Amino acid sequence: MKRILLLAAALLAALGLNAQDKVTKAILELGRTDNRTMVYEEYISRNIGGRLVGTHMLNHAEDWVAEQFRAMGLEVRVQEAVTIGVGFDRGPWFGRVLNEDGMVLHFGTPAYTAGTAGPQKGRAILEPKTQRDFDRVKGALKGSWVLLDTGPANGLAIDASAKADSTRAAQLAEGKDAVVPMYRQMVDAGVLGFIRPGKLPMQVLYNRAMCFDLTMDSLPTACDIILDEHQFARIREKVADRQEVLLEFDIRNHFFPGPMKHHNIIGILKGTKYPDEYVLMGGHLDAYDIATGSTDDGQGVSVTMGAARLLTAAGAKPKRSIMFCIWTGEEYGLLGSKFFVQNKTVPWNKISNYFNRDGGPLAATGISVPPAMYDDFMKACEPLFDYNPEIPFSVVKRQGEPRPRPTTAGGSDHAYFAMNGVPTVSFSETDPFGTDFIYRDIWHTEDDLFDKIIPAYLEHSAVVQAVTAYGIANLDHLLSREGLYKE
Repeated sequence: MKRILLLAAALLAALGLNAQDKVTKAILELGRTDNRTMVYEEYISRNIGGRLVGTHMLNHAEDWVAEQFRAMGLEVRVQEAVTIGVGFDRGPWFGRVLNEDGMVLHFGTPAYTAGTAGPQKGRAILEPKTQRDFDRVKGALKGSWVLLDTGPANGLAIDASAKADSTRAAQLAEGKDAVVPMYRQMVDAGVLGFIRPGKLPMQVLYNRAMCFDLTMDSLPTACDIILDEHQFARIREKVADRQEVLLEFDIRNHFFPGPMKHHNIIGILKGTKYPDEYVLMGGHLDAYDIATGSTDDGQGVSVTMGAARLLTAAGAKPKRSIMFCIWTGEEYGLLGSKFFVQNKTVPWNKISNYFNRDGGPLAATGISVPPAMYDDFMKACEPLFDYNPEIPFSVVKRQGEPRPRPTTAGGSDHAYFAMNGVPTVSFSETDPFGTDFIYRDIWHTEDDLFDKIIPAYLEHSAVVQAVTAYGIANLDHLLSREGLYKE
């Protein structure tokens, strides 16, 4: 009898392995013949575009992701993670020099800054640097565009918050008015707006000081313009030479009453044996709207969605649950992933690993893991070793001491997981075709566009994530945390 039971157990195990192997082969085949990662990427980039917190476009993107996950047959959890009091939507923007050469201006405005309420014409004037300068030109400020000598803008808005005003007041009291810009006084004097130079490709982000504290009774009134540094220099030189330069801007920045609520969209492929243990992967849906958010982080979202679709289309029934996490509010402080972790949406000790993707549209070509994880990752990733000779994949055993566990939030959605001891081992992303892609050249800039995407890399990465997550989910144990973080 004992022998019969052993034979039956061996047969069931063999059937399980065959089923697992069959699913993995189907993922690999679908990855070559019916990979829809770029379908998701194109919709995110071209149909939706910029997806700021507080905008209808981010809400539309959330609804679309949830719809796609449901169509795949996933269980969908919509988790409210962000509330903002006043909404902001952006329309077209246009500017030009009215006299002389009629130059069309290349510029942007940070989100949550004022529009023009129609075309506004005014004279360009240099910023008064001291109280004496301000008093001298006060009469000329009304209806003017002020050129600020702040150096290249970093993409954020001018800090016009109450805290900044009190800091300036203290500096004035200490006799430091020579270095204190007269922003508030100039606004009260009736300027149309402020113009700062910006390096190319231009970074245009948001008003960090106001976006969460804003009310419909305290909307900004003066425009905050970041202008192509070369055009800025030409205009400033003429104004400094006492030449009159007339500028016209038409900026359709719109505010509307909130609250605006934003959500994490979680797709769940339920585990068959350990449904309350998890393998997670994800990327963030929100994106700056100076461009279309194609690489930051449309590519991370589309690879996650592509992996989810490969697994469901292949008929995967993993032992452990796989969660596909599309986060909100990453650019505003990792808000979505922070909410997920701090509210213990799932127990931290039940997460085998969280794979984060937020580093540009390159190919997942390997993974470096602590020694205690090495055998498990070798087993899970084995089908990838000869999948595509042009994009080879490898598992590397990490050398040296365990890394310190971070104590403060980092720059992407893995941070709060890592801070709480959850494994966040992620894939190495490289450029095996030698495209010379440099992520930092387009990060948070107007060049974050669909044409920067490398389709072969995204499709390959979706296969890598699907196969690896499936393999880890089918282990008989959670990944070891031994040697992951220093105690």
